[in-house]
Amino acid sequence: MPRDADLIFADHVGRFYARQYGFPPMAGRLLGYLFVCDPPQQTIDELSEALLASRSAITGAVKLLENYRMTRRTRTAGEPADRVSLDPASPQPQNFDSAIHEEQAALLREGLALLADAPPERRAPLEEMVALTEFLAERLPELLNEWHDRRQKLRASGKLPR
Repeated sequence: MPRDADLIFADHVGRFYARQYGFPPMAGRLLGYLFVCDPPQQTIDELSEALLASRSAITGAVKLLENYRMTRRTRTAGEPADRVSLDPASPQPQNFDSAIHEEQAALLREGLALLADAPPERRAPLEEMVALTEFLAERLPELLNEWHDRRQKLRASGKLPR
């Protein structure tokens, strides 16, 4: 049985992910609950009961979070139901893929081509977005390397588990 504090935390995470990333609130709540639930692997039925939500709402949230590589399903031989947990790779930065930003820059340059004869003030928003996405494509691999170095130091110092 979840503690009230666990559910409050799950609600806070749900609101944050809805506001910042446009996630359905249930997906954020599920993610928050998986951060603190005991045991850390739960069946759909257990999650449904704990979060006072329908099985279909939980299943949909699990599918969404699986697509973001934030959760995973496992099943032990002979066990009748999948268990849902945080994906062990989820602490890995998911938005550091420079290819996404390169693709976005190319798409925005396509829009700029449509505005080739437009006045500078009409082109300005797209030009700025192209510059931003090119900057992110260039810098994110460096930031990811910096994070990996920092994480390694934190693990070596015992501040993060291995």
